[in-house]
Amino acid sequence: MTRAKIELAYITDPAKRKATFKKRKNGLMKKIREITVLCGIDACAVVYSPDLPNKPEVWPSESEARNVISKFNGVSEAEKRKKMFCQESFIRQRIDKGKEQLKKLKNENRKREISLLMCEYLTHGGNNLDSNNMSYLKDFSFFTDQNLDEIRNKITMLQTQEETPETMAQGDQAQVHVPKTNISRKN
Repeated sequence: MTRAKIELAYITDPAKRKATFKKRKNGLMKKIREITVLCGIDACAVVYSPDLPNKPEVWPSESEARNVISKFNGVSEAEKRKKMFCQESFIRQRIDKGKEQLKKLKNENRKREISLLMCEYLTHGGNNLDSNNMSYLKDFSFFTDQNLDEIRNKITMLQTQEETPETMAQGDQAQVHVPKTNISRKN
């Protein structure tokens, strides 16, 4: 069974408010104790009660809380800022990352459009190319050149793999076998 969603608003009933405060305070103290044990860190909590505004409740003890606070105050400003989290810079980083992803996706979509256009051009004999759109024609030309370069590189790689001598040692003699290739390259 799931818990009912609690509305975050001021509790007007004083008895309910006290009970809720006590439960939440105890839960908070438990969480702080757990984090200090599990993570091996120094932590403290200072909670002011509405019933006793001049007497705060301190965890683990007042002297240990003073030690933790003095350690924190002893750290230099540069060291404190190094580990601080700035919401504005985080949001800027996320925006920049999103813009970069958008740019990559736009480039991928453009490549796919040009690839599809290239396939249609090749299957329909070149009749469907719109000569009015220079942007598409330039991209088409660039993409075609890029694909041709990739194909040439693969052919060259395959040729060099086939032409590498295979040595087979038989006793004291070594035989070298160089296979012939039928692949011709046009430039």
